[in-house]
Amino acid sequence: MFHLLDIIGTMAFAMSGALTAMSKKLDPFGVFIIAFVTAVGGGTLRDIMIGRTPVGWMLDLKYVYVIIIGFVLAILFRKKFDRLRTSLFLFDTIGLGVFTLIGLEKGINIGLHPVICIALGTMTACFGGVIRDILCTEIPVIFRREIYATICILGGIVFFLLRKLNLENDILYLTTSIVIISVRLMAVKFKWYLPTLEHK
Repeated sequence: MFHLLDIIGTMAFAMSGALTAMSKKLDPFGVFIIAFVTAVGGGTLRDIMIGRTPVGWMLDLKYVYVIIIGFVLAILFRKKFDRLRTSLFLFDTIGLGVFTLIGLEKGINIGLHPVICIALGTMTACFGGVIRDILCTEIPVIFRREIYATICILGGIVFFLLRKLNLENDILYLTTSIVIISVRLMAVKFKWYLPTLEHK
């Protein structure tokens, strides 16, 4: 289940990046670069911080192939995505849930404190999108009013609470990712936002 979620998350973020780049009318090379950094940006930063080098995607070409497939699918079916914003949101949300889990698991594997694991999970899920938005001259979603990184933190807390129940890993991964995805969908549907801070 963990391996499958990893593949799904990588492809989802690659497609999210590609769709964002196409909305900015970039050329094919630009679209591919944005797709690539969106998919591996957060994981690359995480691996560097925990001293895992070369970083994951450099050791396993599977990720490169998955990103290429996501890039090609986004281009081939871009006209099928009638609502580009909706498609981008859905792929981004799937990637958010899956990559949070991956960051949590990486932290657990090297014996880090749960708080640090949650920080790694949030970073893994969010920073590919931060790089994507910066390169596409957008204010990163993580810095807007929309609930984004907070959902990853919530997912991490849920993960460690459920872990105390000694659930099977597959159920643990699936439940946590569903919680993250569901909360983000509800946050957008019901317009839940964090308050903004203004300096007058």
